[in-house]
Parts: sequence; structure tokens; C-alpha cells
Amino acid sequence: MKIQFSREHKVYTCDLNQGIDLSISYKEGPQQVNCFYANLFSSQAVKQGDFIGSVKEGGPVNFFNTFINIHGGGTHTEGVGHISKERHSVNQIMNQFFGIAYLVSIYPTKTENGDRIIQAESLERFLEDIDLPEFLIIRTLPNDISKTKQHYSGTNPPYLSKEAVDFIVSKQVKHLLIDLPSVDREQDGGKLAAHHCFWEGNRALNCSITELIYIPDHLEDNYYLINLQLASMEQDAVPSRPLLFRLEELV
Repeated sequence: MKIQFSREHKVYTCDLNQGIDLSISYKEGPQQVNCFYANLFSSQAVKQGDFIGSVKEGGPVNFFNTFINIHGGGTHTEGVGHISKERHSVNQIMNQFFGIAYLVSIYPTKTENGDRIIQAESLERFLEDIDLPEFLIIRTLPNDISKTKQHYSGTNPPYLSKEAVDFIVSKQVKHLLIDLPSVDREQDGGKLAAHHCFWEGNRALNCSITELIYIPDHLEDNYYLINLQLASMEQDAVPSRPLLFRLEELV
């Protein structure tokens, strides 16, 4: 199915049957992505009296309890409730599920202490003259497929500097998507400077961060239509599924 829409005096079309999924699934086994020493994703058949919720084990249906750490085991979208005393539900914050997104690829800068940081200067170099929409997607380079099953705990993954987030906020970005476990350093003494900067002031209840995505190499840096799908759960973060659609400008 194709749709046609206008944005800033230009008309675009895209094929909704050709969505590209950026999510990393929550799944059992050693091939699951994991970070912050979170318990691994798992599920277990319900057993009550003579009932067992596993067809394989002789039950009539599959009926499983699922054990999940949303922040630690797959693609998720979080709101300000992640860092506030009030655990605002991200589903009560998010009211925009379709929009225009811009994808940019960035090499983190390696510092003297070994940290790999996405710096403001790098973002400015590639984005200063770009008319950024409300969704920004950052792909870190190199872009190895191992990101989809990486165990990040204790590895000090790349992250964003506060100044980089300052720049993103200055460009009026509301929804940031990254292929990293966090916008902040793995161990930063609880400062979470990038999170606090992104959700500062009146922005707090209108903005979201999506972490642990994977952007395939065949997607070039460009504008896309995005559909950010959220699981219907009342939590500070929920599993999510960002879908990108290529845009074709009509003359």
C-alpha cells in the first residue's frame, strides 16, 4: 500500500509494505543483546495443579510467564519517567507514532581515557545545515551486525557527550533513536547528564529516547518516514519497534 503526503510544501510518497525494522527482539538464549548486567530475557510455562502451559510437555496450550528487563535486553523507548521521581508512563507521554526521521552515521571520538564519545563537533559537522525533523536516528560506526547480540555489560560502550545532546535539543529534536545501550556512559556515578539534558524543562513530557536499535548498512543517511510502535504497557520504558520507510519526492 502506498501513501502520499506533504511536508513543508513538498509532496512525498512511500510504500507501507516496504518497512525496514530497526528493532532488536527480546529473545531467549545466548544470542540476545544484554547490558547493565540485567537478568537475561526468559520465559517459563505456567504450572498449576494438573495444568501445564506447554504443548511440548503435554499441555493443551502454550501459556508462559515472561521475565524481561526492558532497559537491558532489547529495543525500547523510554520517557522522562526513567529518571524522575514520578514514574511517568512513556505510553502516556507519546502521542506521535508517525513522523519524519533523519538518519545520520557518526564515528565516536576516542578520548585519552579510552572512552568512545559522540561529540557535539561531529554532529555539527554533519547536521548543522540539515533541516532536522522531530525524529533523529544516530547510527554509530563501525556498524557490525554483532550489535544485535552484543553483551555490553562492563565494556564501556560508546555514548553521547552532554554537549552533543545540547546540540540535538537546540535543533528541536523530540525523539532520539540510537544503536547504543544508553545515551550516557555505562558508569558515570549516577549523573546521567545526557538524559537530564534531553528531558530538561518543558520538553520533558513530550520527548522520548529509543535505545538498542540496529540500522542495516543498506540504509543511507537521509530522510525517512518513521512509525515508532510501542508495546501497550504502563512503564517508564516499553519494548518498541521502529519501522522506516523510504521516501520518494514527487515533482
